[in-house]
Amino acid sequence: MSGLAQSFYVLRRLRPTVPAFDALKEESRLEGYWMLVRLADGWASGRNKFLKRGEALFGAWHGRDLAGVCGLNIDPYFEDRSQGRVRHLFVSAGHRRNGVGRMLVETVIDRARQYFAVLNTRAPKEAFPFYEGLGFQRVAGEEFVTHRMMLSGYGKGS
Repeated sequence: MSGLAQSFYVLRRLRPTVPAFDALKEESRLEGYWMLVRLADGWASGRNKFLKRGEALFGAWHGRDLAGVCGLNIDPYFEDRSQGRVRHLFVSAGHRRNGVGRMLVETVIDRARQYFAVLNTRAPKEAFPFYEGLGFQRVAGEEFVTHRMMLSGYGKGS
């Protein structure tokens, strides 16, 4: 984690019902990304409240500003419950290139190691170098996975 992110950002579990989430959701939507709209809809409907074994939703805070979010779910695209999924990663434009995304995903990876053997994600092309820099391997030929990380230490928290 970069020193800047460590110094200025606080990572906490998040409920996407706080007012600061609405501002981040609107920013993501205006940039053409709908993941935070889907996150809010899933939460409101009860479809996804990040409450199953191993799941969590994290927010990176900079004072009162919600700088970014990232979640961990059991991967809904696989029946194998030992596969986790990075969900809804988004960092506000004003906080990008400060290590916030790395801090969020590294926190998800650390948590996933306790509960899952594999961590998947489906990333937009512009995020491929980011995920590969964190150790994810590119996956070809799977509709819902662009990158995968095999996790060591699986089962220590189950």
